[in-house]
Amino acid sequence: MIILDRADLVDVPDAWPVISSTPLAKGQITTFVQDQVRTPSGDQMTREYLEHPGAVGIIAVDSEDRVALVRQYRHPVRHRLIEPPAGLLDVDGEDYLVGAQRELAEEVGIAAGSWRVLVDLFTSPGMATESLRIYLAEDLTATDAPEGFALHGEEAEMDIVWAPLDAVVDAVLAGDLHNPVVVSGVLAAWVARQRGGFETLRPASAPWPAREAERKHR
Repeated sequence: MIILDRADLVDVPDAWPVISSTPLAKGQITTFVQDQVRTPSGDQMTREYLEHPGAVGIIAVDSEDRVALVRQYRHPVRHRLIEPPAGLLDVDGEDYLVGAQRELAEEVGIAAGSWRVLVDLFTSPGMATESLRIYLAEDLTATDAPEGFALHGEEAEMDIVWAPLDAVVDAVLAGDLHNPVVVSGVLAAWVARQRGGFETLRPASAPWPAREAERKHR
């Protein structure tokens, strides 16, 4: 049994040699790729995965401890999911926080005066490159969507809802909510609130080394 202390609890960048990489299919957002990879023992393995631009999500909490959410149809899973505002990091060179601020304004018409980092994750590291940063947004005010923006597809059919943070946590633990941004985000927010408050979270400008390391190998 190996017991790690806090100093050892860190994901470490690593990259096994890629013998060949073949795009199998390209979509509007993702590319399906097949790599031939050499393992440290000298074996060769085949791995297929989706290249994804990454995303940001926002847990926006108002002065009454309510969370801003949307209800949106997700075709791959055939469910209408309750989710926080979120969106792709598909604007080349855009700062992560700027992307989150844009998504919050576009999807729920909100601006925030206070931003912190809740949690960073790879959403499905066995099958996709998607890296996700979830922010906590507070000091909320109404705002207009960016000029020229219009909702399309599933987003045109979604509606905006609000729910108490504790109620969302209860729904997650009951298995009633499944979106990874809401699951990771609200649980992280609840834990942070219990362990010293939101002021203990990382600043919005905190580095995101896991994403930067992952992007070097695309």
